[in-house]
Amino acid sequence: MQVQAMFSAREARPIAAPARIEPEEIKLIGQARRFSRDQEIYGEGESADFVYKVISGTVRAFRVLADGRRQIAEFYLPGDVFGVEAGIVRRTTAEAVSEAQVIVARRSSLVAEDGAKLWRIAVHDLERSQEHVLTLGRRAAGERVASFLVDLAARTHAGETLELPFSRQDIADYLGLTIETVSRTFTHLVAQGLIEVRCCRQVRLADPSALHDLCE
Repeated sequence: MQVQAMFSAREARPIAAPARIEPEEIKLIGQARRFSRDQEIYGEGESADFVYKVISGTVRAFRVLADGRRQIAEFYLPGDVFGVEAGIVRRTTAEAVSEAQVIVARRSSLVAEDGAKLWRIAVHDLERSQEHVLTLGRRAAGERVASFLVDLAARTHAGETLELPFSRQDIADYLGLTIETVSRTFTHLVAQGLIEVRCCRQVRLADPSALHDLCE
């Protein structure tokens, strides 16, 4: 699908943030730890004895496929709780994208009220995973990148200017694309006047309404 054919002039409307657990709703009591760039927080197959909350920085959760490719399942931003598993072992590996501060709390230390909130987080994560599968399976490259930018703007409440804490390779591994395709798609979106790339880690959503329409 040509990127040029994906857009039409629409009346501007704000980007709607998805329903999520607000940071202040989950107050984990645990130890604050710092992780350096690319440092592992937990590994796939390990016992899921702890849950985590991002205080600063960004965390990625991923699996390495049989052919050696990496598939990023989710990025966790400040305020996000992660490591909530349905079973007793980890399904993914979690790493700090850049330097990050994370609260680490034992699952066994959580009270009933916290457990109920964590259940809501687990359901929310499942809904996001289902949407991610749809993105990977049914959307073209332009739609995937637009959806990623719209979602990030909503999660961070950043308005039109986004600071990207992750690399183009991280984005590619999250969207199931090659890094070359991600770079070409950014170039197409710039040419269409939908985004402005001010530097490698800063993007301005020049036409949020058109980007939003592309995701639907």
